[in-house]
Amino acid sequence: MNGRQPDRVKRSARKEMNRFVLAGMLSFMLLISGCGFRMDTEETIRETDPPSESNAGDEMENNMDESMPEENAAMRMTIENTPVRITWEDNESVTALRELARKEPIQIHMSMYGGFEQVGPIGTSLPSDDAETTTAAGDIVLYSGNQLVVFYGSNSWAYTRLGRITDKTKEDLSELLGKGDVTITIQTD
Repeated sequence: MNGRQPDRVKRSARKEMNRFVLAGMLSFMLLISGCGFRMDTEETIRETDPPSESNAGDEMENNMDESMPEENAAMRMTIENTPVRITWEDNESVTALRELARKEPIQIHMSMYGGFEQVGPIGTSLPSDDAETTTAAGDIVLYSGNQLVVFYGSNSWAYTRLGRITDKTKEDLSELLGKGDVTITIQTD
């Protein structure tokens, strides 16, 4: 019996050591998985500017990157044949929208709503991450996962941000969007 007791003590110590190591590894994994990093807003938003006539050649040279995958192709938007410059969010919803537009241009027939926005069905559901949001003129959001909303006024609701029109004033947007239903086209280069 005395010869077996040291083996039992060794096994018990080994089990205790294994538990200690396992607990340490689990704690380490939880610590690492909880430590993400947050990029600054400027880094998480990608701006896509349509080239102006005066700098079209320069823009194309500066933006030519043959290693750029197709899924990151620039998206352009027009409202009733008027091109608008957009700063797109960097999220799953915009990635899915870009993939749809890459296949063929998306035409969305928008309707005025509430005197501050145009709303239209995308024709499919996109991934969404709705959060309580106060919008401003120029904001582009996803509503209910399948509706595109473009604001020429302000509203507060749960939306997924898609982007923002950056080259129009509030007055320009009211003129463009506030006079009746419009058609929006989204396409990739």
